[in-house]
Amino acid sequence: MSWSRRDFLSLSAAAAAGLAATRLPVFAGDEVGYGPLVRDEGKVLDLPQGFSYTVFSRKNDKMSDGLDTPAAHDGMAAFPGPDGKTILIRNHEQSLSGWNPFGKDAERLDEAKLALLYEGGVIKEEKGRKRRRAALGGTTTLVFDTKTQQLEASWLSLGGTMRNCAGGPTPWGSWLTCEEDTTRAGKGFTVDHGWVFEVPVTHEPKLHKAVPIKAMGRFNHEACAVDPTSGAVYMTEDRIDGLFYRYLPKVKGKLAEGGKLQALTLVHRKSNLTANHPGADPIPVGQDLAAAWIDLEDIEAPKDDLRTRGAAAGAAVFCRGEGLWWGHGGAFFTCTAGGPNLRGQVWRYTPDPQDPAQGKLRLLVEPNDEKMFDMIDNICVAPWGDLYCCEDGSNGNGLVGITPEGRAYRFAWNRMNSSELTGVCASPDGTTLFVNIQRPGLTLAITGPWKTLRGKREF
Repeated sequence: MSWSRRDFLSLSAAAAAGLAATRLPVFAGDEVGYGPLVRDEGKVLDLPQGFSYTVFSRKNDKMSDGLDTPAAHDGMAAFPGPDGKTILIRNHEQSLSGWNPFGKDAERLDEAKLALLYEGGVIKEEKGRKRRRAALGGTTTLVFDTKTQQLEASWLSLGGTMRNCAGGPTPWGSWLTCEEDTTRAGKGFTVDHGWVFEVPVTHEPKLHKAVPIKAMGRFNHEACAVDPTSGAVYMTEDRIDGLFYRYLPKVKGKLAEGGKLQALTLVHRKSNLTANHPGADPIPVGQDLAAAWIDLEDIEAPKDDLRTRGAAAGAAVFCRGEGLWWGHGGAFFTCTAGGPNLRGQVWRYTPDPQDPAQGKLRLLVEPNDEKMFDMIDNICVAPWGDLYCCEDGSNGNGLVGITPEGRAYRFAWNRMNSSELTGVCASPDGTTLFVNIQRPGLTLAITGPWKTLRGKREF
């Protein structure tokens, strides 16, 4: 979710040129949401009247496996567990710096755990003390009881990866965690990074061996979403010139057995740019665009040029593709810096049920006003039908809901600090919405009158 100063300056210049541009005004406010936000006396999270939160799993909390909770909480999903419990798998967007779950000097990293990590790092001697320079990204798994609103267990479930940003749940009961990093082996690194890893859902503590699914491509991965009917996996790329990818596994549900990687292309558009930045051929909100897919080659991309080669072959280019979630028969995804004023876009791709080689792409929302939403990132489809979007802007952040009619409303505001919110997802029983405050690193469970104020609706 970080990007270079050069990228920021180039996009800021484009935004300045397009300040007068407008799109559909979608912010409907209190009348379609849950009412105005109530200022939180605890100075954590403002919510509408009738809603409350529980804070759990903070950075450095001791976990059930004896390790420390890592920092930089990020993408997350909720799964059904035994006895009605909810199992969360949560990413940690750490690299070489961050909170080491094995202790400051990795003193709790034994040989058995080291063998399960993807990148164990190298030993360096600093000021007469040996320290392990390890990749600190990965995932934790948590067991949460929605009836008591209590955390029952947590543990490290994947380690040795870099900047695990987002990912996505699978219908067969696992979490796909993505490295938003393309570091090559060398200079202290023992392996290449930039992969997707699969983490099984378990209700008992287990550190799983980290095995990259290289057939899903090497690039600056952000998020994944699985079509439960076809088994296709859709993926976003957090680059200002990223692509929207699709992985077709040879065997449905067996991603590690290989498959075909493709990129989306727009059939009838002369331009392959989708950001609607000033001077570009604009894409109207609400219009269906015919889409198809092109095959990609040399997908392990040692030069990190998969996106540029794909774009040269005709693939559509998206500006910082981030959150992605399957729901209502399609893949919803966000572009954090899309739109004339860089406030973000929400897209929906719907595959053709008769011809999987084709589909429709629609720009759902592009408000271009930070009062509506500001650089949306992680996204989920709630059981009651609305989309929930996490903001990653520069003037404070919260949660924004979007109705199937395309109307936005503010649902929550980070009262603690200016950190982005991440990992929004709903419990399988529909009672609890989970979200993280990335800095300092904590998770919240939000409850309230969801079902009484919302009926299940379709986009």
